[in-house]
Amino acid sequence: MLAQSLLLPLLASYATAVKVSVAGSGGNATTNLQYGAMEEEINHCGEGGLYAELIRNRAFQGSSTFPSTVDAWGAVNGAGLLLQNLTNPLSSALPTSLQVQGEGITGMANSGFWGIDVRPQKYTGSFYVLGSYAGNFTASLQSANGEVFASTEVASESRADEWVQHKFTLHPNKKADNTSNHFVLTFDASQTECGALDFNLISLFPPTWNDRPNGMRRDLMQALQELGPKFLRFPGGNNLEGQTIEGRWKWNETIGPLKDRPGRATTWGYEETSGMGLVEYMEWCDDLEMEPILAVWGGFALNGDAVPESEIGFYVQDALDELEFLTGSTDTKFGALRAKYGHPEPWKIRYVEVGNEDNLNGGLDSYKAYRFPAFYNAISEKYPEIQVIASTINMTFPANAGGDYHTYDIPDNFVSNFNKFDNYTREHPILLGEIAVTEFNNAQHGINWTDKHFTLYPFWLGTVAEAVFLLGAERNADLIIGTTYAPFFENLDSYEWSPTMISFNSNPDQTSKSTSWHLYKLFNDHHMTNTLPSTSDSDFGPLYYATGMNNKTNSYIFKAAVYNSTEEIPISLSFEGVGRGAMADLTILTAPNEVAMNGVDGANIVQTQTKKIKAGKQGVFEFKMPSLSVAVLETK
Repeated sequence: MLAQSLLLPLLASYATAVKVSVAGSGGNATTNLQYGAMEEEINHCGEGGLYAELIRNRAFQGSSTFPSTVDAWGAVNGAGLLLQNLTNPLSSALPTSLQVQGEGITGMANSGFWGIDVRPQKYTGSFYVLGSYAGNFTASLQSANGEVFASTEVASESRADEWVQHKFTLHPNKKADNTSNHFVLTFDASQTECGALDFNLISLFPPTWNDRPNGMRRDLMQALQELGPKFLRFPGGNNLEGQTIEGRWKWNETIGPLKDRPGRATTWGYEETSGMGLVEYMEWCDDLEMEPILAVWGGFALNGDAVPESEIGFYVQDALDELEFLTGSTDTKFGALRAKYGHPEPWKIRYVEVGNEDNLNGGLDSYKAYRFPAFYNAISEKYPEIQVIASTINMTFPANAGGDYHTYDIPDNFVSNFNKFDNYTREHPILLGEIAVTEFNNAQHGINWTDKHFTLYPFWLGTVAEAVFLLGAERNADLIIGTTYAPFFENLDSYEWSPTMISFNSNPDQTSKSTSWHLYKLFNDHHMTNTLPSTSDSDFGPLYYATGMNNKTNSYIFKAAVYNSTEEIPISLSFEGVGRGAMADLTILTAPNEVAMNGVDGANIVQTQTKKIKAGKQGVFEFKMPSLSVAVLETK
């Protein structure tokens, strides 16, 4: 444990009670500040993330940045494994295949995304084969020491001059002791023409959320559903931009059959398959009833290259085509394409963000001068109902455009920004698209962006500081569109950034909901539709709070956090119109210490105390909040 002096600012003594009175009228109608999810390229962990695919490197996709490899594949019975680009590939999108050559029973094994979870459930798989073969394939799930959990014979339909897909299912009858397991695919080489066959797009899925083909991991979607996010910003930030203009996220290369998705080199150190594409994002929104906030490429790459003004029209039209694909009727070109891919009914898009963090890497001048105006004008003209959001707040916004604010910082600085939005104009709404405490207070030198591994998990002091900042947003909810922690998911076996809200590995039983997950859930479970004015006998700090009501449930809400105090803070709280004997639910979150974390190998350290309290004389609710605590009181 780090020394307290390295983490905490000077403590404030607070011996007397804080009296807060909340007016029951004159509230400000809010824009429904929502807590959401930000999907940052499955947050730097590849398809071994939300996407439920179990086979790593399933299609041998590669590029000049990350050439094709046989990573995660191993030979069975001495087979020779050779990557090659045939004159007759599976598709132009997937030109590289794996030739498997051997004698007798031969094949290959895949170790999955650093393990494969095996338990009694149905696994659905498929693979493509090129080559004449009259025998059977054997697909199985096995432990590292060779124990077979499930096996099935797949009759060959392969031909010498045509790629043929084969499908199968596996049904293990027991749960494996661990995830050090493999998927194994074998065949009898003696029954082939030359002892070899070519394979591509080898896939295996466990049951997925809502049983969607090509769907999501159930454990991670369950953690999201419990959180109750109201929106999804996709397809991430840096993932959208790409390292180069050519390497940008191209929506039209992420739709349709998997064999027609080429994948791409990401900005996070690997080649992605694009198995999780535009349609999967929208289905994800459908499944969890989240508002889609669509990010479109804004003409700028991470290496600092900007599309010239004379060429920006092509990319603006590409964004309009994407919107037509999502929202257009089946009478339109791209709406008809959406229907072809299984979604005849159009989706609804109310928010579009142009680019990502265009205030960085030298992109702001061109963004202000011509890039953002070009996208804003075109989208607003064709879709006047859409709220267009700039990727920064460091600019003058046209008309009703909004902005996106990102911050990663130490706890003290989050607290000092509690009142950041108090004096902002209400003409231009703000999305808090990426918000997270990333380092301890002793990191006064600032964030070391070359590292990106700040702390392994969110820690309690940082979570309380985030609560203080979010309370400032709640007090200005007529201005804030929504807010989200970022990044959101982290595969601990291969990641480029930490901390992250939800951490996981190949074992679904170990998925970890961070301390910040508990904060966001608490605030999301008690949604304010209106802010209410309040008065207090004390300034903000160490107690910070926001007051409001939910006009759908006719309840009053008090949200609060104590960043640091030497003593418990007694609170006397009253709401105009709420009298003696009224009941309220009070929930207080605490943790054992300021550096407490929730990890995949440990229990939840967030202590949740919920109780009912009754208003006393003059309708006053009385309770105490300890230092480093977060609370919500809601009247019944």
